[in-house]
Amino acid sequence: MRRFIDIGANLTDGMYQGMYNGSKKHDADIGGVLKRSWEGGLSKMIITGGSLEESQRAIDLARTDDKLYATVGCHPTRCLEFENSGCTPEEYLANLGSLVNANRDKVVAFGECGLDYDRLQFCPKETQKKYLQLQLTLNESLDLPLFLHCRNAAADLQNLLAPYSFKGVVHSFDGTVEEARKFIDLGYFIGVNGCSLKTPANLETVKQLPIEKLLMETDSPWCEIRPTHAGYRFLQEENKSIPAVKKEKFKEGCLVKGRNEPVNIRF
Repeated sequence: MRRFIDIGANLTDGMYQGMYNGSKKHDADIGGVLKRSWEGGLSKMIITGGSLEESQRAIDLARTDDKLYATVGCHPTRCLEFENSGCTPEEYLANLGSLVNANRDKVVAFGECGLDYDRLQFCPKETQKKYLQLQLTLNESLDLPLFLHCRNAAADLQNLLAPYSFKGVVHSFDGTVEEARKFIDLGYFIGVNGCSLKTPANLETVKQLPIEKLLMETDSPWCEIRPTHAGYRFLQEENKSIPAVKKEKFKEGCLVKGRNEPVNIRF
C-alpha cells in the first residue's frame, strides 16, 4: 500500500462533530475519520490551526495520537482577531508564540497565515498584510517552516516573504506556473489538493512543476475533487470504493457527501 502524509487537514472543523451550518446532523465521527485514514494509507497528518483558539484545539487533538501533528497561526480571513479578541494585537501575537514554544513536540509549522484577496468581506487587505508581517516577524524567533495561504494575492505575498529566508509550503495552490515558480525560487514547496485540480489550466500548471517541490494535502473537510472538476476523470476506480451518504443519512463507515476526508489523499 502507498503511504501518505496529509500536510493540511482541518480536523477541528465542526463537520467532524456532525455540525453543518450551525445545525447538528449526526454524532461526532472524528474517530471514524481517523480510522479510515490510517487504514487507507495515511501514515501521518498535520492538523491546521487558523486562529489562536483553533491552534490550541489542533494541538489537543494531535496529542491523542503519535501520528498527528499541528500548526499554529492566524488565517488571513481571521486577522481581525488580533484587534477583537479581548487582548491587544501584541498579546495575541505573544500568545501564538507561547503556544508554539509550549508544544514544540507537536507543532511542526507556523500558520496557516498569508493573504486572501478573494474574501475581503472577512478582513480588509491592509489588515491582512499588517498582521501577516507581524507573524513573519514572530517566526524569526520561532524558526518554523511556514504553512501559507494565498488566494489572488501572489505578488503581495511574495514581496512580503522576500526579505526572509524562511522555508515552508504555499498550500492549496491554484495560481499560475509563473507564480508557483517564484514561490519555489523563494524556497517554498507547493501544496496540491482538489482546489489545485479544478480546471484544465490548473492541471497544466501542476504538470509543469517539479515533482520534488510538490506536497500533497486534502485541506479536509474542504477542497475535495468533485465530478465537475477537470481532475476527476483521472481518478482510479479502486480509490472511489468507500461509499458516501448524505449527512442527514449518516452511517458509520461511510463518507459524508460534500465533506472531504484525509483518506481521499489517494485521489
